[in-house]
Amino acid sequence: MAYTTIDNPELFFQTVLWTGNATNARSITLDGSENMQPDWVWIKNRTDTNSHALFDSVRGATKFIESDTTDAEATNSGFLQSFNSNGFTVGDQGRVNANSENYVAWNWKAGTSFSNDASATSVGTIDSTGSINTTAGFSIISYTGNGTLGATVAHGLGVAPSLVIVKRRDTTGNWWTYHSNLGGANKYIVLNSTSAAGTSTNIWNNTAPTSTVFSLGDNSNYPEVNGTSNTFIAYCFAGKKGYSKFGSYKGNGNADGTFIYTGFLPAWIMVKPIDATQNWQIHDLKRLGYNITNKNLSTNSTATEAENDFMDIVSNGFKIKRADVLNVSGDEYIYWAFAKAPFTNSNGVPTNAR
Repeated sequence: MAYTTIDNPELFFQTVLWTGNATNARSITLDGSENMQPDWVWIKNRTDTNSHALFDSVRGATKFIESDTTDAEATNSGFLQSFNSNGFTVGDQGRVNANSENYVAWNWKAGTSFSNDASATSVGTIDSTGSINTTAGFSIISYTGNGTLGATVAHGLGVAPSLVIVKRRDTTGNWWTYHSNLGGANKYIVLNSTSAAGTSTNIWNNTAPTSTVFSLGDNSNYPEVNGTSNTFIAYCFAGKKGYSKFGSYKGNGNADGTFIYTGFLPAWIMVKPIDATQNWQIHDLKRLGYNITNKNLSTNSTATEAENDFMDIVSNGFKIKRADVLNVSGDEYIYWAFAKAPFTNSNGVPTNAR
């Protein structure tokens, strides 16, 4: 069996940087080795304290939600205006294109239309629609809550997702997150918060996602995942060897810290301690600074990017380079990572390190 089925991860994930010029209808072109029309675009102003703005093709280009707030979905035609065959178009607003300010966008490809009538297919108990990519293990799923404990929603991936993020759209709500390495389906963590992971048998109905569905709590206890008649968006990911990994590691408290093997050169990494109050940390290969000076952003914070000498990014994983923050002795950390290049391609040939 081939080491990976994805020789070129840039078909499915790319980071792009630009400097704003305050012009309307500006095309931002992804600069990877392949053209890619993104379906999930996550933008952050690197030099100003604007909120993160997240857009997807299922909800529509002009609708955004913020990973650092509980705010409902909003619409602004001066932010993202369209998804293009090789990138996207932005307006002239400060969140996306202020003059002389620096921006980053992380872009994922789904692309195949998905619709599930639960009563007709007997898959799930709530109808769902969206966009899926089974090759890359990614789906964007829209649904309307029914308020029933144990309701299930089809995700379209064909394998059990390792990560499910749910955000209520029509009113305020946290970013409820399931990660397979939190310690069970009664565990959750909140993407817009510094809080440690929590325990509840209700949010995911104490039921791990299956190859077809993820499970939800009820209207009385957690309307932010299944409120009656509320609308929701879910981002679901399944790990793919050589392309993506959703795992955990334990800190060793040493400045020559823990090495985390991913099996690929990571293009993007997010890390959060499970049991400590601390920011989520995002690193990527595109922003200025290479190895120990990789700059970080925090999904739960509007702060500008900072240089915190947290990690080295290498051909087959990443190595923590501090004795604190992401490497406290005995603390457990979860991470997600996406590849720039697999460590070994589908023909068994090692790829070049950066």
